[in-house]
Amino acid sequence: MLNDRPEGQLGRFCWVDLASADAGAAKSFYRDLFGWTARERSIGKGQFGTFEQADELFASLYQLTRKQIEQGVPSHWTAYVSVADVDAAVSKAASLGGEVIVPPHDVAGFARISLILDPAGALIGLRQGAPGDRPLGSPL
Repeated sequence: MLNDRPEGQLGRFCWVDLASADAGAAKSFYRDLFGWTARERSIGKGQFGTFEQADELFASLYQLTRKQIEQGVPSHWTAYVSVADVDAAVSKAASLGGEVIVPPHDVAGFARISLILDPAGALIGLRQGAPGDRPLGSPL
């Protein structure tokens, strides 16, 4: 599984998000294309969706806001790399010429994440498991 994160898995891809201008259409598309199961989840005060296949949880899906759509943000996938300490990784990335796009923040009991751009402009997510973090494939 992507997110079985013993210490040896740090620095490896562990999660993906789909930000969609039409989350409902995206759910249908990927369900019909790959046979993925889409589920609605509550986390903190918000709602988001997840994708599963063969009971393996491997991705999340969320609706772009109206403001993001108006600003021209396209639907997109974001890949996350597992890190031991998001805050330290963000600090190091900035010292190496990276740009923080979304500062480190907690996703209610699920993970601590951040989005950065590398010096060439490529986006990548950083993910640190939260206490009680479940590996991908485990139900939330």
